[in-house]
Amino acid sequence: MKIKNAWICQIENNSRGVPVFGDMEFFEGRISGIIPQEESNSSKPVKSSKDIIDAGGRVVTIPSINFHDHFYSRLAKGLSIKGSTDSFYQILKNLWWKLDIVLDDDMIKASALMGVMESIRNGVTYIFDHHSSPQCSKNSLTEIGNVLRDSGLRGVLCFEITDRNGEKLAEEGLKESENFLKIFSDDPDIKSLVGLHASFTLTDMSLKKAAALLHKYNTGIHIHLCEDRVDCEISHESFKKSPVERLEHFNLLNSKSILAHGIHLNRDDYKKISKSDSAIAFNPDSNLNNAVGLPSYINYTDNIPILAGTDGMNSNPARSLKQLFLLSRHQGMSFDESFKWINKIYFGQVGFVKKYFPDFTSLQVADRADFVIWDYVPPTPFSKDNFWGHYVYGILDRPVHSVVQNGKVLMNDFNIIQDFSEQQKFIKEQGKILFNKFLNFKN
Repeated sequence: MKIKNAWICQIENNSRGVPVFGDMEFFEGRISGIIPQEESNSSKPVKSSKDIIDAGGRVVTIPSINFHDHFYSRLAKGLSIKGSTDSFYQILKNLWWKLDIVLDDDMIKASALMGVMESIRNGVTYIFDHHSSPQCSKNSLTEIGNVLRDSGLRGVLCFEITDRNGEKLAEEGLKESENFLKIFSDDPDIKSLVGLHASFTLTDMSLKKAAALLHKYNTGIHIHLCEDRVDCEISHESFKKSPVERLEHFNLLNSKSILAHGIHLNRDDYKKISKSDSAIAFNPDSNLNNAVGLPSYINYTDNIPILAGTDGMNSNPARSLKQLFLLSRHQGMSFDESFKWINKIYFGQVGFVKKYFPDFTSLQVADRADFVIWDYVPPTPFSKDNFWGHYVYGILDRPVHSVVQNGKVLMNDFNIIQDFSEQQKFIKEQGKILFNKFLNFKN
């Protein structure tokens, strides 16, 4: 198959984007050729066929990666919330901790289907999902993994271990985590992390058990870290340590770990995280929505990997990248510093995702044929020297035109190839059931 008349943004040395105008050929899931052309050819229409997509001068990049998603939150639209939402803890207690406790198998599947459809539309084909369904933990990750696989996406999944619902459900969360780690240990497309809610809802015993899983299966943790001051306050009060100190004490920080949010950290925390090579995943939309504050981006050291997530607010980590650029400017970074900041995040994500998927593409010949065509035609000359100006102010503001994963077209000309009509009915049915269960929820 071939993509014609495209700006192909290749990655060189994991440190810069190099746009090349031309055609891309791919065969059996791999890029088999990149043929440079004169840009003027983009004005010549190419007859469409099942083997040719004419990009019409649009931009092709690597697929987007969502490093912190919550598929289980997808049906949580328009719910009738009883109780206060005036603080982060009350938002958790009166919305999310009620929502996750009522989820069943069908709702989990419907949520994953909705998440997959939204992800494809946003050019997201790699998803690090953090799942929670305390009353329905058994095989929940397998269900989500099957939805991802059936849709052609890749994922790194985990089940949220927490003690907030009592010892029995905490143990079941640990069992689901280990079961999934066993089943998918050699799967090329579905991987697993050890999921943890946050320090303030985890006992020392659960952290100790989570550490045993991490070392047994050579993986990392995926945890909410210092998203709100309540995490720090309760951790100090109950365990006499900060959240980061607790993670370090149980040897849970390593180079495969994702620490989501990382808002209320101090200099000592930064040093410990930097030493461990763990990554921090920022979720600016969620942080603004929950009024928990924002990190001081300028204080993050160069050697802490920084990633972009959505925290389940949406399926568009490209939006998060744009927000991170604008917020860095708002906090006082110069344009040069902010472009350097986005450069660090963009290439840092590639380095991190390769810890789970070593064959992640750089859009070079022989790489996996995973890529996104954006509905953006550069109006001015496009080169490696002004890549970020086009990326931040052009590409990130445009919708996705087409998506190809492992050489298979998932979306073409804004139309998802897979027929999701029956799944849409199923999603709506489950959404209505969830709405009523949540409305009638009793503690």
